[in-house]
Amino acid sequence: MDLPVMPPVQPMLAKPVESVPRDDGYSFEPKWDGFRCLVFRDGDEVELASRNTKPLTRYFPEIVAAVKEQLPERCVLDGELFVALGTADGGERLEFESLQERIHPAKSRVDMLAETTPAGFVAFDLLALGDESYVDRPFADRRAAMESALSGLAGPCFLTRTTTDPAEAEQWFTEFEGAGLDGVIAKPLAAPYAENVRTMLKIKHERTADVVVAGYREHKTSTAEKPLLGSLLLGLYADGELQHIGVSASFTASRRAELIEELQGLVCPIEEHPWGRWQEFLTANPDRVPGTQSRWSAGKDLSFTPLRPERVLEVKYDHMEGRRFRHTAQFKRWRPDRDPESCGYEQLEEPVSYDLATVLGG
Repeated sequence: MDLPVMPPVQPMLAKPVESVPRDDGYSFEPKWDGFRCLVFRDGDEVELASRNTKPLTRYFPEIVAAVKEQLPERCVLDGELFVALGTADGGERLEFESLQERIHPAKSRVDMLAETTPAGFVAFDLLALGDESYVDRPFADRRAAMESALSGLAGPCFLTRTTTDPAEAEQWFTEFEGAGLDGVIAKPLAAPYAENVRTMLKIKHERTADVVVAGYREHKTSTAEKPLLGSLLLGLYADGELQHIGVSASFTASRRAELIEELQGLVCPIEEHPWGRWQEFLTANPDRVPGTQSRWSAGKDLSFTPLRPERVLEVKYDHMEGRRFRHTAQFKRWRPDRDPESCGYEQLEEPVSYDLATVLGG
């Protein structure tokens, strides 16, 4: 492989902002909820690289084939890998969990999943085309070259849609979440492609929920002399039972010490805990129960200290993945005014369904 831009490349990043910027000079596009992927193609040679420059090529043979069939003979593109599944209303929606399943050590499993849950690739930036590097050119020029080189793509490779109209971007922010998208990205039209620099802006969905604190895990630096809290295990009630919905983490060292001391009065034996019946799951996690192993945990200690489910916490979250928070929730404040049994799934906002095919075909 001999390209104007060669791997490894660390992709350009985005910093969070609260709202879509209204000033001129930005191009807006949907924020995809998948695996960041840089595509390097030189004839029959294709490499797929992750955000942290690790190879993804072997896990997505169908994308390698699509790149050879659909993309320019020599190019370097920044984009996102995704998996879309059908919905009950006949549309399609991004499914991150199905995408995670694609990272598997067995080739037979990889080949099977490439057939049953094939991935797609959506391009949103250009680093090289032919013998020319585009990294030093403004995004306006990179986008124009992409539109010329990638016109007519209809899958599994796509070119993301863009707009320079903030009002349209705000509409996308609301509508496209129903297709599983994660928000909106704003790119400065005049900016070059800057590796590993937060040049772009990201506007993500954020909501709040009142959840029950059901346990905690200790921090990796915790010791017997100085115990520190690592994360809080959170739950919501459904049909009278406390369900695991996710975790809250990212505390300062002083706050970790305060929280673990504050919660000691709630520690209880696992046999008296609502999740005590899950002790039998030691190596498998069929229902995403807490404190058990999966292939994603890579042997980490997932044991937790059970707490009587008596305290309610308000957290910030972006969106749901099935019946759990998609990402780590952020601690906001204690809610002593809330009864734990009143904290159920009905409080969670559900986005209106939107067909992913409409987003890709725009």
